[in-house]
Amino acid sequence: MKNGLTFEICLDSAESCAKAQEGGADRVELCSALMEGGLTPSFGMIKEARKVLTSTKLFVIIRPRGGDFCYSDSEFQAMAHDVSMAKEAGADGIVTGILNPDGTVDAERTSQLVKLARPLPVTFHRAFDMTSDPFDAMETIIFIGCERILTSGQESACLEGADLLAELVRRAGDRIIIMPGGGVRERNIKKIRNLTGAVEFHFSAFEAIESRMTYRNTRVFMGGTLRPPEYSQNLTSPSRVAMYIEKATV
Repeated sequence: MKNGLTFEICLDSAESCAKAQEGGADRVELCSALMEGGLTPSFGMIKEARKVLTSTKLFVIIRPRGGDFCYSDSEFQAMAHDVSMAKEAGADGIVTGILNPDGTVDAERTSQLVKLARPLPVTFHRAFDMTSDPFDAMETIIFIGCERILTSGQESACLEGADLLAELVRRAGDRIIIMPGGGVRERNIKKIRNLTGAVEFHFSAFEAIESRMTYRNTRVFMGGTLRPPEYSQNLTSPSRVAMYIEKATV
């Protein structure tokens, strides 16, 4: 029993989508480049995720690059194309957000993406945590028409941001969902629930899986100096997903 709670898993592959569904996830947020905080996945990846997800909702992040959330005109046009691409590939929802240089929500361009996404629901992602006034930002996002906000409470993790999260939940009422995400773990999800009053939670539940490669050239790396291991892959763990749900609902 989930006691009216909803659990969203952040992941980066169709294989992890299948495992999240096996573990009982209600929804996934499909990304690429999680080392950059999550970027727009490919059309092919969304299509493959759609194939395996039969009972779990598929939300797709639309974020063209890492770094800040203040985008050029060409980046915005790419985001608009990607919203249409995600819809065509079978997404159930869109996750996105754009800011102005002063830390306010770019209402005009975010609204355009929301309209392009319809009839799909839209989550305003953790760009919210970079806004200069979280309460003003929430009201703007509500006005735009987003269904939820993903946030750590403008701190590095949800426990540190719990006071702000609780106040956002209180002020939001039934106008928008405040979904804690960032630093949510099996050991603290129940505490975050109790401190904030939130009913939706966003987390990853990875385990490291050894590469299938038997030949390994350890002299060559495909990324920069700060890099994940070449011969290991993070996949969602069904048992960890189930454990999160159990810890939150007991």
